[in-house]
Amino acid sequence: MSYATSLRVNPTPTVMLVLAGLVLAIDPALWLLKSWIDPAYDSSGYLVFAITAVMFAWSAASPVRPRADLHHRQTAIALLLLSAVVRLVSQVLAINTIGALCLVLDVYALAILMRLHQRERPLSPFWLAAVFTFCLPLERILQRTIGYGLQQISADGACLVLSGFYDNLVCQGVRIVINGVDVLVDLPCSGAQTLLLGVMGFCIAAAVCRARPLMVVAGLSATLAAACLSNVARIAVLAVGLSHPETLGGINVMAQPWHDLIGLCALLLVCAVLIIWLRLARRPADTPGGHRALLPHIPLPVKGWSRAGAAAVLLAAIAITGLPRTALDVSAPATAQPLPLALNGQVRRPVQLAPREVAFFKQFGGWSAKANYGPHGLMLVSTSSPLRHLHGPDECLRGMRYEVEYLGAVFEPVPTAVYRATAPDGTKYRIDVTFVSSKGSATTNVATAVWQWLQGEAATWTAIQRISPEALGGNAHAEFNRAVIAALDLSPNREGT
Repeated sequence: MSYATSLRVNPTPTVMLVLAGLVLAIDPALWLLKSWIDPAYDSSGYLVFAITAVMFAWSAASPVRPRADLHHRQTAIALLLLSAVVRLVSQVLAINTIGALCLVLDVYALAILMRLHQRERPLSPFWLAAVFTFCLPLERILQRTIGYGLQQISADGACLVLSGFYDNLVCQGVRIVINGVDVLVDLPCSGAQTLLLGVMGFCIAAAVCRARPLMVVAGLSATLAAACLSNVARIAVLAVGLSHPETLGGINVMAQPWHDLIGLCALLLVCAVLIIWLRLARRPADTPGGHRALLPHIPLPVKGWSRAGAAAVLLAAIAITGLPRTALDVSAPATAQPLPLALNGQVRRPVQLAPREVAFFKQFGGWSAKANYGPHGLMLVSTSSPLRHLHGPDECLRGMRYEVEYLGAVFEPVPTAVYRATAPDGTKYRIDVTFVSSKGSATTNVATAVWQWLQGEAATWTAIQRISPEALGGNAHAEFNRAVIAALDLSPNREGT
């Protein structure tokens, strides 16, 4: 039997299976597209999609080398069935990120069907799909889930480096004090972006070189270590620049372009590690390698697919997308806390939640309350599911077309993250936000709140956001801030880290 004959399948079942894949992928694809264009996500996933597409086209445009491996169709259909399971979990739990993973499986299946691992310019289908994963808003996810741990690792590493140069060094959790100058290793400095860029670079290199498993483990370990070390070096340089600016020629390390240049220089360490690993791990194009080392052959009866079987898969895909969504991480039902009747001599003027906000809290629990006090604004968001509800003001304000700049954190009288927001009309606002637990601890970021919540240390968290027009001056905002702290009886200077 010829090779062409061996691949001959009934076109009707094939079309049905393709339609099933499209049905499963349509909602995740729309969500992913929204994450690229919605300013709230602040995602550059479309650039990663372009990189993935160029790599795919580069390999697919080269001829296929003769191979004895004819199992790529079976493996692709196995991935389609796995994609259905992932899509089922996403639909039932109402977690869009999980649903987007089925797109990664689709890219993997498509790369196998196109036999990219057997081309004159071969690519590993597995690692190409891994590159596509970075189309998702992973930085946001990483910071919210393991951002606390990354902060601690970065702060400890920077303290270890700096302790060899400064005797007056004080390290308190994620705070580093040199010569009386306070340096905070906050979420932007946690290293999440460096880690993601490094791992994405590794995935691109692994797709090209199709390394053996042991080399993959060695390369990934080296990349992770280099990413952590480069971020530690960056924080150490920033700490020195803030406490002893004369050491770096008097430049302001927090201002552009110096801040980004320091980050780029630190990232060169990761690039150097990847280049060295790529030279060691790359295999010639005619060397066998690809997806089978990472996904064993699953003997599915592809040529035995009947119309009835393919139709059943298609109907199952339609049924999955129609299942009711029951979110797992729903906050306990609660009634909104009334805001103070007056603050700093200004009477409360309640602000109604937008219809989409009302629908969100109705579906996922928790509560929010807003009010204006003269020119100032106060907003509270309370939840027992911080992963679902809590976020910094930059996320929602970017969605409203504001330009948002993170200014840092202060710890007196309570831990507070400080932002500047510029409205579309040019008006500037100062925004302070503090996250307070039901046990009274306070922090400046969501990552710490999520960490304590996962540890069972605090069941309920409340975001307290204070807003003032910047034109009023710092004193007016400070007075309003103190009034809010007193009215809500916030414990001063309790950092939940």
